[in-house]
Amino acid sequence: MGGGSPKQFGLGRKLRIKQGRDFARLRSKGERLAHGCLVANWLSLSGDLPSRLGVITSGKIGNAVVRNRARRLMREVFRLHRHELIQPVDLVLVARQSLTTKNFGEVEKDFLQTLRKAGLLKQIES
Repeated sequence: MGGGSPKQFGLGRKLRIKQGRDFARLRSKGERLAHGCLVANWLSLSGDLPSRLGVITSGKIGNAVVRNRARRLMREVFRLHRHELIQPVDLVLVARQSLTTKNFGEVEKDFLQTLRKAGLLKQIES
């Protein structure tokens, strides 16, 4: 077996928000911003903790296939860009109805614009 473990590239259990109390804490104490096809709720963490992601897909956006695709898109966008965050955060992304018609690039664009507006992304010099 060669190379590194594929786990290092995934979004493991420690990087996901699963507990209802964590979602509730973010909703009550965190900040919120809606843009494009998603809504972001976040709460800053201390410097030594990793950023975590939670996703919410309502039954209103579609059937199980549609909701699962929406969750996969949001998790993948977070996984690819989590290293660009200024500081560790607990982030909950809520899918809007418009996400169901978008491709990966469009979801990624909305995600990045949302985090830039929120001031959560590092400034990348061009």
